[in-house]
Amino acid sequence: MLTKFETKSARVKGLSFHPKRPWVLASLHNGVIQLWDYRMCTLLDKFDEHDGPVRGICFHNQQPLFVSGGDDYKIKVWNYKQRRCIFTLLGHLDYIRTTMFHHEYPWILSASDDQTIRIWNWQSRTCICVLTGHNHYVMCAQFHPNEDIVVSASLDQTVRVWDISGLRKKNVAPGPGGLDEHLKNPTATDLFGQADAVVKHVLEGHDRGVNWACFHSSLPLIVSGADDRQIKLWRMNEAKAWEVDTCRGHYNNVSCVLFHPRHDLILSNSEDKSIRVWDVTKRTCLHTFRREHERFWVLAAHPSLNLFAAGHDSGMIIFKLERERPAYAVYGNLLFYVKERLLRRLDFTTSKDTAVMQLRGGGRSPVHSMSYNPAENAVLLCTRTSNVENSSYDLYTVPKDVDGQNPDTPDSKRSSGVTAIWVARNRFAVLDRTHSLMIKNLKNEVTKKVQTPNCDEIFYAGTGMLLLRDPEGVTLFDVQQKRTLAQVKIAKCRYVVWSVDMSHVALLAKHTVNICSRRLESLCSIHENTRVKSGAWDDSGVFIYTTSNHIKYAISNGDHGIIRTLDLPIYVTRVKGNMVFCLDRECKPRILNIDPTEYRFKLALINRKYDEVLHMVRNARLVGQSIIAYLQQKGYPEVALHFVKEEKTRFGLALECGNIEAALEAARALDDKQCWERLGQAALMQGNHQVVEMCYQRTKNFDKLSFLYLITGNLEKLRKMTKIAEIRKDMSGQYQGALLLGNVAERVRILKSCEQRSLAYLLAATHGLNEEAENIRSEMDPNKDQVPTVNNDAVLLKPPVPILQAETNWPLLTVSKGFFEGAAVSRSKNGSIAILSPDVIDDSGADGWGADAELGLDDEGLGGDAEPETGGGDADEGGGWDVGDEDLDLPPELEAAAAQGGGEGYFVPPTKGTSQARVWVTNSQLVVDHVLAGSFESAFRLLHDQVGVVEFSHYRPIFLSTFARARTSFSALPSLPSLYGYPHRNWKDAGPKGGRPAVGLKLGDLVQRLQVCYQLTTGGKFTEAIAKLHSLLLNIPLLVVETRQEIAEAQQLMQICKEYILGLKMETARKELPKSTLEEQKRLCEMAAYFTHCNLQPVHQILTLRTALNLFFKLKNYKTAASFARRLLELGPRPEVAQQARKILQACDKNPVDEHQLQYDEHNPFSLCARTFRPIYRGKPEEKCPLCGASYLPQFKDTVCTICDVSQVGKDTIGLRISILQFRSKLIPPVYSWLIPPLFLPPPNCSIENNCLRDLHLSFQLKDFVSKNREGVCTMVYKI
Repeated sequence: MLTKFETKSARVKGLSFHPKRPWVLASLHNGVIQLWDYRMCTLLDKFDEHDGPVRGICFHNQQPLFVSGGDDYKIKVWNYKQRRCIFTLLGHLDYIRTTMFHHEYPWILSASDDQTIRIWNWQSRTCICVLTGHNHYVMCAQFHPNEDIVVSASLDQTVRVWDISGLRKKNVAPGPGGLDEHLKNPTATDLFGQADAVVKHVLEGHDRGVNWACFHSSLPLIVSGADDRQIKLWRMNEAKAWEVDTCRGHYNNVSCVLFHPRHDLILSNSEDKSIRVWDVTKRTCLHTFRREHERFWVLAAHPSLNLFAAGHDSGMIIFKLERERPAYAVYGNLLFYVKERLLRRLDFTTSKDTAVMQLRGGGRSPVHSMSYNPAENAVLLCTRTSNVENSSYDLYTVPKDVDGQNPDTPDSKRSSGVTAIWVARNRFAVLDRTHSLMIKNLKNEVTKKVQTPNCDEIFYAGTGMLLLRDPEGVTLFDVQQKRTLAQVKIAKCRYVVWSVDMSHVALLAKHTVNICSRRLESLCSIHENTRVKSGAWDDSGVFIYTTSNHIKYAISNGDHGIIRTLDLPIYVTRVKGNMVFCLDRECKPRILNIDPTEYRFKLALINRKYDEVLHMVRNARLVGQSIIAYLQQKGYPEVALHFVKEEKTRFGLALECGNIEAALEAARALDDKQCWERLGQAALMQGNHQVVEMCYQRTKNFDKLSFLYLITGNLEKLRKMTKIAEIRKDMSGQYQGALLLGNVAERVRILKSCEQRSLAYLLAATHGLNEEAENIRSEMDPNKDQVPTVNNDAVLLKPPVPILQAETNWPLLTVSKGFFEGAAVSRSKNGSIAILSPDVIDDSGADGWGADAELGLDDEGLGGDAEPETGGGDADEGGGWDVGDEDLDLPPELEAAAAQGGGEGYFVPPTKGTSQARVWVTNSQLVVDHVLAGSFESAFRLLHDQVGVVEFSHYRPIFLSTFARARTSFSALPSLPSLYGYPHRNWKDAGPKGGRPAVGLKLGDLVQRLQVCYQLTTGGKFTEAIAKLHSLLLNIPLLVVETRQEIAEAQQLMQICKEYILGLKMETARKELPKSTLEEQKRLCEMAAYFTHCNLQPVHQILTLRTALNLFFKLKNYKTAASFARRLLELGPRPEVAQQARKILQACDKNPVDEHQLQYDEHNPFSLCARTFRPIYRGKPEEKCPLCGASYLPQFKDTVCTICDVSQVGKDTIGLRISILQFRSKLIPPVYSWLIPPLFLPPPNCSIENNCLRDLHLSFQLKDFVSKNREGVCTMVYKI
């Protein structure tokens, strides 16, 4: 037995394998159901709704369902995707022992201690058949995998076989015979009808109670295990059933027994702490596996894999009976492998698979390993048993003439030994049972014995060499010289794979792959979470290996990754190009296609084969962030730059490798301020001041731009910056520019304009402008202004004159272009290298363009020069340039402005940009974004279209409070009004016109408010609870969520609010009704019964059930009262409440009738009309509120919902929208402003916020909406 996985838990009473996924369910004695992934060895989920032990468990073979049965008399059907119990089946009156899904029909089979077997339809959730006949506990019941029969085992010492074909004909049409058979004999029913299930056979033979019985999957056999410690094999036919034989060997109760799905074996386990394997044909025990302290209780077999699970007192184990790894050996293009006692040969080149010879003996022990000798055409086959000391090997000489149809059975030389491996042309090494090493010849004679270090396994390591394994590591041993050559530490190495040239070796352990050199120098070690299965070396020197669920690669430098995913484990034999040759667990040769591009790309990069790298970059589909991250990590960002198309990533890579040209191209495409700032910083580090100038211009960083012109000696552009500062009313920048230029008169003028006459006088007097100083002194008020004293020794502040204006970039060291840069240049003649050419042309000599052409700063009209340039006209333009500006028709207002400006030019103030509030409205179709922008009318329109809101008065306080938090206010200067800030929720990538407002209302806030409503409901404060729930419901359309899970949670929150408001309003109305007459009392009972069907929390559901229970008991409707009592007990109330309910239930069960007929049918699903509080049964016409989903009778269509008080009942809407994920396109179209009448459009000079607040203070209310007319134009009626 090979243990694959083991858990520790409470006693396991039930087990079930998933038919497709690597999952197993374990039901425990403490009431918990565990879902395990046995491949990853992890606990996936726990389900713990049962009260008491859970004994029955079963996966459905197609649906995401499983069924469980426990000692609480309940059968629960679970959906493991939803991670919850979806319904409970009640009917059994005692412990439930087993549960099982039918393989084809929607049936569940259950066996119980109430001496019955029940068949349930899990779709209709009803019991369709009860099988009675056993007179003691029924311990087990199972469907036949193909026929309409059931087997059951009971403590009444019998095994019964039941015919359920009548049930199938009654419930399923037309049956397995098909429609033709059904139509041929439509009246085949017996005269008196056919029973649903009848006993076909009663098998008697056990002396004590039978614990388990099981069908064979294909033969008419049954196996049973009982407390008499015996396992009995039964055969049956249509007429009778009889005992075939008995297997004896267990010395305590046999708890479970089953047939092997694919071999003639029986597996059984017992309370004697053992698992036994029996031969069906010989009825003998083949293997016994014992545990020290745990009794075994249950067994399960995987439907398609060679896996079994056994549950015991302290957990479970998953195991295989035998090793499934095929024995194979590869030589050149030939693969030798063993399948079904045949040695087969596969030619990789021709895919020809031939049976070479028949192996001797028919033992059950499979061949463990193989070693092939091409020189002598001989093969060593090692067979290993559960007791390693009994292992043996066979030496065969492969026949030269092969008959694939009738292979020969040549003689073999068999001897005992753990492992046998060829070490020379005519010598092989044998590790015997005492773990000593012997060298033998082709006659199987010992030629010498070799003293070796302690080892428990040997592997091939070349001619005359062996690898010796011990628990701590692997040793390279020279057999000829009898000495150790090298050692490497690796715990429990299992397999060894050599490269073709024997230069590298891969040592595979259970969870690790170690790659070493020929002398066992460790090159890398890779850890895996799942088991490492096999491996082979690629022609390029990459190791390809498989785990339980992946094909992966490993490069000797430690790089590794996933190539493809596997459904089932495979064993790699050879890798050639993009093909992986392998064997599966059935020993079938298979060829899998892989994509080797990723590891070949990495290998070429490591080996510096840049031509191969470039070829793959251009032709292969190298995508994914992992490749980019790998290139960055290894120091090759310029390589990633060649195949990355996304501009933001290109920009980062270009900066990292110092490629200013590529970074500039990406920055132009992105046009983001942060990118320009980063590019300017990088260009400044390289001395590329032309790119720096462009970056400062794009970001309007005037201070840095002025300093750049100063240090490059460009005084002409520095003067322009001073003029721009004057236009921008930037006194500080203007004064700074005049100071850097040494323009004293300009500085004096600036100080005078700023009312700084004292400083202006001091500046003029110090610099010798005596006339200007006297004029300033005469203008000074002696009472206010103090005339400063001029220091005669003052040093004049005069900036140095630049020696040479720097027109070109700073010089850099001349280096040869890298391989990839050169390739890029040769590939793109007009590529990114030429981007900078317009910026490096010397434009100082061509005055014909005019001064405005020299400095294109921005689009705000700040590029004009106040001083006219001499000679700047058409006369000086070269004849080759024909600008064509003679016949331009400028707007008249610009002409007038130009005439007024005269020679000084003219200045047009910039147009006002788009406000952030208008941007928010344009970018979003979410209601709350329009509210925060102040566009209440479009918000009302969205509410009307999405959820049918027609009564807006309830939203007035919510909208006002929401809008109040839309923007921040802060003071800039004491004399200026407050400035507003607009917080964005997408501030990282908003940009100037892509922002969306920050939302203060979170889903978690509403959930907290719901808890307050729960507390008010528990305290009986219904009026307050209804008000808070109503406010909570109205706030849900104003949410903004990011994920689909949050969308579902918000919709669930809406349903909770609806259910509570409906129930509490109905209960409040019920308390106000009179109760003097019988009809009035009946109406009170009906409303109390309806209240129990509102979907409330269990603590509130208990209160509704108690109310209904008391009212119906007083009305003497005992049958319905008993139903309420059972529902109440299922919810687990307080002990005193439960005791009272049980007393009422006992009293009702004595007389289970209803004295009065009420309008209440608990078995027919219904919804409640929110206006009349009358039931609307399923299938009847009903109208719904588009916001809250409340139901109404058809006559209340087009009225206002009484639950939410805002929406029109029955209106056709598009549904609630609270996330961008709910729109088809990421680009949200603008709000259709043409739908809003012109009367209510804000005037051009009024902001949205002020206009909206003005309208709100006028208390406008959108009163009604009219549906679309024939022309499709949606009109609106307003009331102010």
